[in-house]
Amino acid sequence: MPKTKETFAYPAVAVDALVFTIQGDQLQVALIQRGIEPFKGCWALPGGFVRPGEALEEAVKRELQEEVGADGVYLEQLYTFGDPERDPRGRVISVAYFALVAADNLRDLKASTDAVDARWFPLHDLPTLAFDHRRILDLAVNRLRAKLEYSTIAYALLPHAFSLTQLQKVYEIILDRPLDKRNFRKKILSMDILEQTDRRSGGAHRPASLYIFKNREVTFF
Repeated sequence: MPKTKETFAYPAVAVDALVFTIQGDQLQVALIQRGIEPFKGCWALPGGFVRPGEALEEAVKRELQEEVGADGVYLEQLYTFGDPERDPRGRVISVAYFALVAADNLRDLKASTDAVDARWFPLHDLPTLAFDHRRILDLAVNRLRAKLEYSTIAYALLPHAFSLTQLQKVYEIILDRPLDKRNFRKKILSMDILEQTDRRSGGAHRPASLYIFKNREVTFF
């Protein structure tokens, strides 16, 4: 892989975005295929350099809109990555964010700026990633799994109204393990974070009651 060193008077600052959704009963992440060096042709996280006068969150929202076509999604700062050798172009410090998009709010991914393609990839079938993006991705998945245990973050991956079966499925997909149905429902309902609606799912046999989160933002328990 060719390396072209550039000299920055100060470290350059970039943002990287990890956009997760659930499709086909799998946790998937949005990746872009780079159209320029370094790592031309390789897959990477959406992101780019922060513009002069631009706040970090403004920068990552711009990149999400340009490369993923996503806005108005759950967004959280993950970590700052500053290994001096992480970018062959020079000293680049990257602030990573992760975003969650419900399947019913998905748009077609689009490649723009320095990307030639954009796709969703299941976590179990990832290509080799450019830079240190695999390390960033692994950290984001661990953060998501941890927050699932003590917060209502699952709301961001569900439709507004959902069954308890749908909710449990989201937990199982993210945690990558089965959960006992009775214990899961007992625990979830005891937290007082859900409200039962008068609606039912459209199933032909014993349609299930639908629930909503009392608060459509992350709360902690």
